[in-house]
Order: sequence, then structure tokens, then C-alpha cells
Amino acid sequence: MKRILLFLVFAIFIVRLFAQADGLEALKKQYNSAAGYKEKVSALEQLAARYTTINFDSALYYTQKGLQLSLKEKDPVYTGLLKRSAGVAYYFKGQYDSAANYYYQSANLLEQANAKSGLALTYNEIAKLFRKTRDLDKALHYYDKSMNIYRELNDSAGISMILNESGVVYEYMGQFEKAIDHYNGSLDIVRRKKDSVGIGYALNFIGGAYTQLKQFDLAAKYLNDCIEIRKKSNDSFTLALSYGDLGYMENEAGNLAAAKQNYNASSQIASKMNYPELLSNNLKELSDIEEKSGNYKQSLEYYQKHIQLKDSLFNLSRSKQIEELSAKYETAQKEKRIQEQQFELTKKNYWIIGGSILIALMILLGYSLYRRNQLKQEARLQAEILRQQDLATKAILEAEEKERQRIAKDLHDGVGQMMSAAKLNLSAIENELPFKDDMQKEAVLRIIKLVDDSCKEVRAVSHNMMPNALLKAGLASAVREFINQIDQKIIKVNLHSEGLNERLDSNTETVLYRVIQECVNNVIKHAGATQLDISLIKDEDGISATVEDNGKGFDTSDFVKKNGLGLKNIQARVEYLKGTVDFDSSPGRGTLVAIHVPIVAARIN
Repeated sequence: MKRILLFLVFAIFIVRLFAQADGLEALKKQYNSAAGYKEKVSALEQLAARYTTINFDSALYYTQKGLQLSLKEKDPVYTGLLKRSAGVAYYFKGQYDSAANYYYQSANLLEQANAKSGLALTYNEIAKLFRKTRDLDKALHYYDKSMNIYRELNDSAGISMILNESGVVYEYMGQFEKAIDHYNGSLDIVRRKKDSVGIGYALNFIGGAYTQLKQFDLAAKYLNDCIEIRKKSNDSFTLALSYGDLGYMENEAGNLAAAKQNYNASSQIASKMNYPELLSNNLKELSDIEEKSGNYKQSLEYYQKHIQLKDSLFNLSRSKQIEELSAKYETAQKEKRIQEQQFELTKKNYWIIGGSILIALMILLGYSLYRRNQLKQEARLQAEILRQQDLATKAILEAEEKERQRIAKDLHDGVGQMMSAAKLNLSAIENELPFKDDMQKEAVLRIIKLVDDSCKEVRAVSHNMMPNALLKAGLASAVREFINQIDQKIIKVNLHSEGLNERLDSNTETVLYRVIQECVNNVIKHAGATQLDISLIKDEDGISATVEDNGKGFDTSDFVKKNGLGLKNIQARVEYLKGTVDFDSSPGRGTLVAIHVPIVAARIN
């Protein structure tokens, strides 16, 4: 017996190890409960791979479900892995043309994605397909490609697998000693790892090779050791293969009864699995045994069943399709190499062009550096001019504010106190003077009231020049106190403030207060408005203030009027804070003044 059945499935023995029902159920639960794409497609890919040696139709079912997801997400890696699982399922179903088609699609996708571990397994499957068609040189070519990847990844399990797989090719070539060397190399690896499943495969391969060398005692020892290991692991699939190999060995040794017993044991498992290729091979061997035993009728029946299964599995047209697919794949690989060579040539040309451009750039670099140095000097000079201008502006504004504070203090502490004292004295004299009539008393009361009004006016002027709320509570409170002094019957004023819980720099607060004060006074004096909306908002970007009225507006292009309204003064103050101010107005539709001061500028000032 040529032990092709064991050789065809060695690459997936790791999958078989985990293919118990509880593992499959866990994967199904994972798929049903998964919310994201990665969890779902991973579960489907593992289900498809595990079912490839349990139930081929189930494997194809989960493969197609997985491909629907991976193709939708344009995921080349999972698409390549799922297409390989589909190829394995079709391989065991005996549909080798479909298997080849899926294998080559898988290889292309995994090569493009540089998914090395998955690509090595796909190369192994392609090699087995060529081994099946006895194109042994191509089989060794793909085994070498797979081995190179596993060695690069330092994957001992993969190296062990390829040693076994490629050993089969050397058996087909009649190089049995070389095949045994490969199998022993694999056995050393799996024994170091204490991998019982891998040990079983290696023993089975070695036993088969000794069968070919007619060393039946050694063959029986290795094969029986393998069967004992597989009985303990309860792996019925590989156990069926081992019974078949032992049956072949017994047949070669002339022990026909033992051979028949082992083939029947293998066929019983293969029937439960619905594995037609294993059944076909066993029927062929049973036919030979019955013929040797003189049971020609039984031999013919076995042989006819074998032919029926064999014809359904493999024919010449399918072999040609595999060759055509192989040719297409090889052509695509050659075209890819040509494209890579063209790319390298184009890259060299780009280097030459790039070098020429670099030389030209270096020629210009000296001039560029010289010119940039000039520009830097000009920029430094301009920056210094602007700095001096800022310092001058700051000095003017500070001087103005100091003068305001001085006048406000003089009014409050000097004139205000004197007026208050005058009022008190007049009130005291009022009580002492004898009045001739009520008119004389009323005249004195009017004088006292005028003095009292003067005191209030002095306090109001002093307060407007330097409000206490600005000094004590901040910008928002000062603006609110300012607008509370406005007669709401003349104009309705609304104030909205946000984010001003923390105090700003005093200079910033003072300048913004003056600007808003100037804007409000302009509205009252010139706009003829009935409503005024003020907004103060501080956020991460800075401080934004808007003053909007529903008055008569003005033409913003009228520079004379702009200067007359003090807009230039407003603009100068805002620019001092490194901010911006925009005036949006036209005759008949009110005016909007929008101010923005960056938070960095506010902190610097």
C-alpha cells in the first residue's frame, strides 16, 4: 500500500488534536456572541479548519460564512486562510480541481499580505496536491518554500511537519533511506517537545518506509507503537490511517488474515467519517488480498467498488485542470517578478534623477542660505520695531489708566469729600436759620439738593474712570455694574457672561472694560437703539466679546465716521492685546462689534 492517505493529512494533525466537540461548541458560542468583525471571522476560520477532517460539508459551510465577512471587509489574510480551508475540504472530498483553485487564490492573497505562517501551510497543501499527481519536482519545490518560511519563523512544529511531508516524496522517488532520515529528524523534534501526536505521525512514517525496504519486523514495531499512541489520544481519523498502513505491511509480509483484519478496521472508521479516498484505497488492497487467498468473486466485488469510488474522485480532466491552474499561478508569479524588476529599474532611474536634482539644489542652497539670513535680519528688525511699538502703546495705555486712577482718586478723595462736607454744613445751617417764609426755606433745600446731586455726579464720574467692581470682582462684574446704571426705559441691555470665574490679567481686564464701555457709549449716543446685547465668553482659545444693537447702523467704509465714533481707538486697544476686532454694520440694520483676544496674549499681558 502506498501510504498516500496519511501523507495527505499530516499538515492538519495539530487541528485534529483540538477538534473535540467541546472545542467546536466553544467556537460556535464565540461566533454567536461576538460583536466585532475580528472575533466573528476568527471563530469561523477556526471552525472551518477544524471541520476539514471531521465533516467536509460543515467545513465548506463555515468557510463560505467566513468569506462573506472577510470579502466585505477586504481582509486579505482571513480571506486567504479561509480559501485554504475550502481547498483542504475539497481535497478530502476528492474534488482536486476545486482544491487547486482555492489553494492558488490563498497563496496569492497571503503573499500580498506577507502572512508568512499561513502562507507556509498553503505552500504545504499545494505541494501535497502535486505529490498526488506525481509531479514530484514541483512538490519538492513547494515543500522547500514552506520549509524556508518555517525556518525563518523558527517554528519547530512546522519544520517537523515538512520533514515528514517531504520524506514521502523521497519514498515515491525510491530514496527510502533519505526519507527515513527526514522522518527521524521530525521524530527528534517532537520527542523534545513531548508531542504525542507528532510522535505518532513520525513513527507511522518510519514504519511505512521500513515496509518499503521489506524490513517488516522494524516496520511492525514502529506501526504498532504508533497505533498505541493514537488509541490513547482517541484520534479515530489518524487511527484509521495507521490501521491501513499496518494492513499494507502485513500484506507485504504475507500475513493475509492480519492484513485483512487491519483494512477492515480502517474501512469501518472511514465509512463513519464518509472519507471516500481512504475507502477506495482499502477496497483495492482488500481485492488484492482476496485474490491472493483464491476468493476471486469477493476480490472482484471489492475491485468494482474501488473503481467506482476512484472514478468519482480523480480523472484525467481534473488533473489537466490542476496543471492549468498551476501554469496560471506560475505565470502570475513570473509577471510579478518582472514587475518587481521593472520597479527596481524605475527606482534606479529615480535615484539618478534625484541625484541630479540634489546637485541642483545644493547649487541653490548657498544663495538660499544667504537670502534667508538677510530675511532673518529683516524679520528681527521688523520684530524689534513691532516690539517697540507695543511697548510704546503699552506705556501710553498704562499712563492713561494711571491718569484716570489719579483723577478718579482726586475726585473721590478731594472734590467728593469737600462736596460732602459742604452738604453737611448746609444741612446743619438749615436747622439753625430762621426763614421768613416757605419760599426762602425751599430755596435753601434746592441748594442742598444741588450740592447732593453734585456729590453723586462726582462719585459717578470717579467710578466710571476706575470702577471698584473691576478692581475687586473682575471684568464681568464691572460690566454688569456699568450697564445697571443705564436707564432701562431708554434702552434695554442684556449681558451674558461665561467662563469668567477666574480673574484675568488686570491689564487685559482694564483694556476690555474700556473697549466695551466705549462701544456702549457709542450705542447710547449715536445708534438710537432700543436693545443692546453684550456677550463675554472665555474658552480654551481665548476671550470673545460681542456688542450688538438694533440701532440705525452706519457705513463701515466711511472712515471719517469711523474715526468720529472712536472705532480707531477701540481697534488700537484690541490690537495691543494681540486680538482682533470686526465691525459689521450697514445703514438701517444695527451694528455688531466682535472682539477676540487669544488666551496666550491675555496671559502675557
